[in-house]
Amino acid sequence: MQNTRTVDVFLPPGYYAAPDRSYKVLYANDGQDMALLRMKKTLEVLYAGNKIERIIVVAVHATRHRVKEYGTAGIPNAQGLGARAGQYSKLLTDQVMPYINRHYRTLEGPTNTAIMGSSLGGISAFDIAWNHPLLFGKVGVFSGSFWWRTRDRSRAAKQDSRIIHRIVRGSDKREGLKMWFEAGTKDETDDRDGNGVIDAIQDTTELMDALELRGYRKRVDMVYVEVKGGRHDQATWAKALPRFLRWAFPVRKSQRVKIRSKTAK
Repeated sequence: MQNTRTVDVFLPPGYYAAPDRSYKVLYANDGQDMALLRMKKTLEVLYAGNKIERIIVVAVHATRHRVKEYGTAGIPNAQGLGARAGQYSKLLTDQVMPYINRHYRTLEGPTNTAIMGSSLGGISAFDIAWNHPLLFGKVGVFSGSFWWRTRDRSRAAKQDSRIIHRIVRGSDKREGLKMWFEAGTKDETDDRDGNGVIDAIQDTTELMDALELRGYRKRVDMVYVEVKGGRHDQATWAKALPRFLRWAFPVRKSQRVKIRSKTAK
């Protein structure tokens, strides 16, 4: 893509002490925001409480071309933004992922690989997972920019030309794909059709309706978390992050640590 970027890799506790063990992987857009999302601290707390599997997190930083690189592959929006989304997708799947798999002990395949993102990085994460079902089995979207559209001329055009909704309606089901969505009640104030529901929530729930028509089951294949008072910011997403991680990488019964206390006699 004729640029350079930072990729942060969060390794789980005991990674170097257990050289025969491999791990599931979570890829994260907007890697530069991981400190604000409290990724490191959240992982430490969840590991300490035996709440999630130990995983590798790969956080890919965005560049100053973020609004061009995130979006929907091959379909720029009405302002021409997202024109390089396809190139970013190839960067992630054809360069970053093979590099990570070569240099770290990863478990590969969709059952072992997830992707997440927030805002514009969220629609990017969904688009990448949807287009690569053989690579990703789970996707987490925080306040996804599902308003992303090709026409702005009228209220009806804005509603009807939402890109991800049209892609889903025109696609076959991606068997096995699991989806997690978050939106906050104060994500924004826009209400495109005047129905009393802000667009951030309506765009997300209507996408889930479209997914349901493709055969996905709510609360089984896709989960929606609405954060009361939640805003379009990293502080809100940081609060929701533990819920996503527990959903995406739950500790199996066989992995749970059972602790018993006995009274000395």
